[in-house]
Amino acid sequence: MAETLATTQPAAVIPELTFADFGVRSDIVESLSEAGITHPFPIQSMTLPVALGGHDIIGQAKTGTGKTLGFGIPAIQRVIAPDDEAYASLAVPGAPQALIVVPTRELAVQVAGDLSAAAKRRGARIVTIYGGRAYEPQTEALAAGVEIVVGTPGRLIDLYNKKHLSLKNVRIVVLDEADEMLDLGFLPDVETLMAATPAVRQTLLFSATMPGAVVAMARRYMTKPTHIRASDPDDEGMTKKDIRQVVYRAHNLDKSEVVSRILQAKDRGRTIIFTKTKRTAAKLSEELADRGFAVAAMHGDLGQGAREQAMRAFRNEKVDVLVATDVAARGIDVDDVTHVINYQCPEDEKTYLHRVGRTGRAGNKGTAVTFVDWDDVPRWGLINKALGLDQAEPVETYSSSPHLYTDLDIPEGTKGRLPRNKRTHAGIDAEKIEDLGETGKKNGSAPSRDGARDASRGRDRTRTGGTRGDRPLSGGDRGRSDKREESRRSGDPQAAPVRAAEAPSASADTAAQRPRRSRTRTRRRNGEVVGNPAPAAE
Repeated sequence: MAETLATTQPAAVIPELTFADFGVRSDIVESLSEAGITHPFPIQSMTLPVALGGHDIIGQAKTGTGKTLGFGIPAIQRVIAPDDEAYASLAVPGAPQALIVVPTRELAVQVAGDLSAAAKRRGARIVTIYGGRAYEPQTEALAAGVEIVVGTPGRLIDLYNKKHLSLKNVRIVVLDEADEMLDLGFLPDVETLMAATPAVRQTLLFSATMPGAVVAMARRYMTKPTHIRASDPDDEGMTKKDIRQVVYRAHNLDKSEVVSRILQAKDRGRTIIFTKTKRTAAKLSEELADRGFAVAAMHGDLGQGAREQAMRAFRNEKVDVLVATDVAARGIDVDDVTHVINYQCPEDEKTYLHRVGRTGRAGNKGTAVTFVDWDDVPRWGLINKALGLDQAEPVETYSSSPHLYTDLDIPEGTKGRLPRNKRTHAGIDAEKIEDLGETGKKNGSAPSRDGARDASRGRDRTRTGGTRGDRPLSGGDRGRSDKREESRRSGDPQAAPVRAAEAPSASADTAAQRPRRSRTRTRRRNGEVVGNPAPAAE
């Protein structure tokens, strides 16, 4: 069994150094400087000396403390770029040399973006691999040659099994947010990927929390890892001290009114609202848009193109409110998110940590507001006790409560609609939706394993939601659905339920109905009935 060396060091004792002081290549330092990054965060300062020395690491720090560059810089520095002299000596030139595995698509995009900025002058090619997109661009990028692959387990396994992804050159493997991968059931895929890489490699495991299963996996796949835990002596709680946390006991029917007032607080910037279900996210985003707010929704029932459109609009400040399910709790790395609102009480303390960790990032201040329903008070009590928040009894709060305005610096007299003179954002429609050749669509490839998991993990199985898969019902679809429902209610034996994928076209419906109507039509000629009014026997 591999040994674990525990290293816990207060952040305050680390002197302010530059990346060059840790032996980072000059081209990487220049790339970071161009991106406005000159001094490492505590977790980076503690990680770089060990990682650049080739040792395995278990890195643990609170969400929003800069773990990405803690493993990204060593990965970029260790790979051999096409311009390097040793490139021709690789076993498979062009095959990935660094593999970074993350649990969600949004996190894959965020990590790849950070690494691309750091590798701008290095010449290292980075490819993002995740489900919901067409296979062809990803396979073509791999065939053209790549040094670093960032991806989700499902799509990585798909491409590996189809021989598009070679792991023979891998020198460094990174498992980011390992606890989330375990929670999502990705452990078998992670084990398959790890087994496909060379036995001699460097392995870095990073996460905000370290449950026992993560430590057990580390001992299985890592060699004498150094356990690095970055902490601040002035920040003793499990959540960051830069995040102000407010908890209210709110009534479900009044929550949207309360949210509308919070969104008009002074100095409010970009805001993320988390909901438990996809339906709640869709409904709340529609209601807030009707109230005049620039809002976008992101949840599992949206296609990948729509999800990325929402994230781009949020990053580009075309919308300043993002309503999301927990799919967004890992992967939204936007520094200036000022408010996070838990529209419904989180399931546990880990979910709470990752939600509120979207604000107060990179040294900024943030505010986290949590709504607790009456039925969720016991659950909140467990979360409060686990995190030591000292807010076991949330204050009963309504949209008219005076303390709501004073607590969150909301101007007196604020109503539930945003005044027209304050509607300054362009809105979600100003961000173009990209055609990704999404899997599972017409003329697309078969659904990926990532997409299948998304569907199996919570797709609303309802016939009244107004959607079918990733697209809204068209007028023809709604018409056919209404006809089948009317026929079913009237007892028509011919009106058996039809699956969405087997539904005939409108023209086929018409053609099929004409003969039946002609058999039941009656005519009169000179006062006599001509034709049989009864339907033909079948």
